[in-house]
Amino acid sequence: MTTNRVKKRSKVGDGILQAIYICLGLTIAFPIIYAVLISFMEPSQVLAGGVNLIPKKWTLENYKTALTSAPLMRFMLNSLIIALGASVVRLAVSSLAAFAFAFLDFPCKNVIFMVMLATIMIPADIVLVANYRTVSSMGLINTYLGMMIVFFVSAMNIFQLRQSFLTFAVSLKEAAHIDGCSNFKFFLTILLPTNVSTLLTVFITAFIGTWNTYLWPLLVTNQTDMRTVQVGITMLNFSEGTVYGPIMAASTIVMIPTLFLFFTFQKKIVAGMMSGGVKG
Repeated sequence: MTTNRVKKRSKVGDGILQAIYICLGLTIAFPIIYAVLISFMEPSQVLAGGVNLIPKKWTLENYKTALTSAPLMRFMLNSLIIALGASVVRLAVSSLAAFAFAFLDFPCKNVIFMVMLATIMIPADIVLVANYRTVSSMGLINTYLGMMIVFFVSAMNIFQLRQSFLTFAVSLKEAAHIDGCSNFKFFLTILLPTNVSTLLTVFITAFIGTWNTYLWPLLVTNQTDMRTVQVGITMLNFSEGTVYGPIMAASTIVMIPTLFLFFTFQKKIVAGMMSGGVKG
């Protein structure tokens, strides 16, 4: 009887926790859901008094207006090029640096690693002016490279991959070397395939972060055809003032790539975030 009561209490407790989690999730997602609903509303309903959650008449006019009032597809292409390029380079740099910190011995390795970690505490806004001057002096204003270059290296991603690499058995690495496997071959053919989840997590987080960035592309571009999508949304100006429907429609279109990546690789992301916790 006591065991049954404990099981019932446990089930009730789990049910309450799940209900709380669902409520929290809906609360966090409500602004996004509301924005999507507004994108399907007619202008008269959006500007009507009170809170209108459900469209009385569903329409796609807001999406047509968003796509025709600004070169939104061009902006999305720019963001896609920047996000993909920066993410691939960051993944390559982070994985190589993590391999060096995890398996190679060189002078002052621990000191260099700690200095690298210390850079995480430096806010990005502090180095914004210095980065702009550097990129400007290199002649990279209004170029894809100029928008990508500041996202090529991430100390957090290097730390994350290093922790994941440290879970790899050193004896297997030594056995591979005995068989004539070089460091680069071991890194490329053995280490990377066994850490796919972490690598995918780093790539997706880098992609989403670069895709959603606003301030840096705004600073280093002054040509309309080089704007990213986050900057381009602010260019949806209308003679009749702020029109919320098309703006919400454009915002919904912008969310599609990141939502697709997240929901497609959700399990891999969770596995990647959990890896590296066995050995530090």
